[in-house]
Amino acid sequence: MGLIAEMAGIASGLVPSAEAPLQKKVGNRLLQLLAPEDFRLLAPGLQQVPLEPGAVLARAGDPIEDLCFPEAGVIGFVDVLDSGQRLAVALTGKEGFVGWPLLLGNDRWPHEAVVRAERGTALRIAAADLRDAMAASERIRTVLLRYTSSLTAQMTRTIVSNLIHPVERRTARWFLLYHDRVSGDEIVITHEELGVMLGVRRESITQALHLLEGEGALKGFRGRLMVRDRQVLERFAGETYGFAEAEYARLVVGDASDAGERSDAAAI
Repeated sequence: MGLIAEMAGIASGLVPSAEAPLQKKVGNRLLQLLAPEDFRLLAPGLQQVPLEPGAVLARAGDPIEDLCFPEAGVIGFVDVLDSGQRLAVALTGKEGFVGWPLLLGNDRWPHEAVVRAERGTALRIAAADLRDAMAASERIRTVLLRYTSSLTAQMTRTIVSNLIHPVERRTARWFLLYHDRVSGDEIVITHEELGVMLGVRRESITQALHLLEGEGALKGFRGRLMVRDRQVLERFAGETYGFAEAEYARLVVGDASDAGERSDAAAI
């Protein structure tokens, strides 16, 4: 049994097992965008599960036995090196899903998937049920692959940013990615998590935070940060932010102009 499936036992009562969710009531953007007949192929296998900060939904090397479509909350994808060092590569939320490697022919998780920032819920589905639905409707596979392409764009921009941009620019970008996906302006985050995101020493993280606070972009509290001025964050992030969001709007939503406001995740 996969880790996501194990969490389903904790969530008993959120969605009765005999009652499939209604499309108009689900909180996940991809499921909302499906044609009604395609959603009906998935609905019997969907089960709502809780997302608790710090919960590990997938571990690198484990079989992909189930996937999930977040309705609220933030999921971080983390690469784990042989040395044990952990580095963040991307985020998703209610705009996406967890389990995209399955669509690329991989039957094992290549990364960790960890719940971040705040509590939420997700709709879990067994990998076998998703495969059956995609076999019955190529449109489901197309929607999920288009999202996967936009996530790849986010990962690519992470690589580029890590190579050529200063810490404060990279920090601003990650906070924009979080801000897109949390329910308000407050982001619960620790120095340890920032280290996973940025891959730098604690002193460098502190300096970047002080700079962003001094510019009025953020306000720091113990264990959390408040976004005070998103436009300042966007100015600091520059070209590191916006491309993947525009790709999501173009490929998934179908209207690239949506990305010019508060990104795909925030606009949902």
